[in-house]
Amino acid sequence: MSEQQARAQALFNQDGYARHLGIELVEVGQGRAVMEMEIQDRHLNFLGAVHGGAIFSLADMAFGLASNTEQSMRVGIDAHIAFVARVDQGERIRASAFKFAENRRTAVYQVNITRNAEAIATFTGTVYITNRPFSEALESPQAP
Repeated sequence: MSEQQARAQALFNQDGYARHLGIELVEVGQGRAVMEMEIQDRHLNFLGAVHGGAIFSLADMAFGLASNTEQSMRVGIDAHIAFVARVDQGERIRASAFKFAENRRTAVYQVNITRNAEAIATFTGTVYITNRPFSEALESPQAP
């Protein structure tokens, strides 16, 4: 297991919300992460479809882990999502995040949310690049 994979796994293990939603870490590498979630009754809204917040949370988790495979801790400062297809109970969705662009202080990540390669939503997130080491986050999981 690489250093990035070990760090991502440690960060993921500290995330109680991701566990509550049933999010699974599938793959992680430099500037990228793949997460999956099977849609269950707890993810449904009052119309019987998956709640947009559940899809956003899956995408946000992939975004957070992809951005934190880099050398210093990164924190989200902006995120937005566009939903393009309905998701129902029993379906499995995947969020694939990758770094799109980076400058000295910020980086932008794209997350594609799919069901069997069919587009469900697209998410874009921006992070602020800190100078804080990851050891601080792993010792105390509080926000930077």
